[in-house]
Amino acid sequence: MSRALHARIFTVIATAALLVSGCSQQPTAPPPLEGATIGGPFELIDQNGETVRWSDFDGKYRIVYFGYAYCPDVCPFDVQRMMLGYNRFAEAEPELAAQVQPIFITVDPERDTPEVVGKFTSNFSEDLIGLTGTPEQIAATAKAFAIYYEKGEPNETGGYLVDHSRAAYLFDPEGKPIALLPVEVADQGDAVAAELEKWVQ
Repeated sequence: MSRALHARIFTVIATAALLVSGCSQQPTAPPPLEGATIGGPFELIDQNGETVRWSDFDGKYRIVYFGYAYCPDVCPFDVQRMMLGYNRFAEAEPELAAQVQPIFITVDPERDTPEVVGKFTSNFSEDLIGLTGTPEQIAATAKAFAIYYEKGEPNETGGYLVDHSRAAYLFDPEGKPIALLPVEVADQGDAVAAELEKWVQ
């Protein structure tokens, strides 16, 4: 075999290898939240009044967002984009999406009863689980997930706002944090879908 032919074959093989690697969906960098101490065991109540534990989701990827049903603006928009992104991912990769569980956890347990949380989550998707609990349970869960929240002063009608962290976490099937989903990006969920495509394998 001549040197020229040998070099040509090597070039073809190398090019093919690059094309194959370029088509791979495997992330080329470690997860942004790898090693972070975020998440952990909890025991809360879902929209049906049933007890739900963090371990119930073992074997599944998890999207977790903390907010509250009476939030006038940020939470509904964030959750809408989160679920739009999830739905876009589900349309493109239904088998992978079946391994992902979206979860909404309230930071306003005084008003967000199971019924209220259920009505809130049903506005976005039947796939979205809503969780609430006692003030003590919510405080412990928020602490485990590195979430800040603080109840504001009541207004003249008794209503109030809750200041809280704006974060949607993605966890792997073992419950380890992978990345923050960009729910704050003002699009139709494209940024969230892209992150799910990148990390859910």
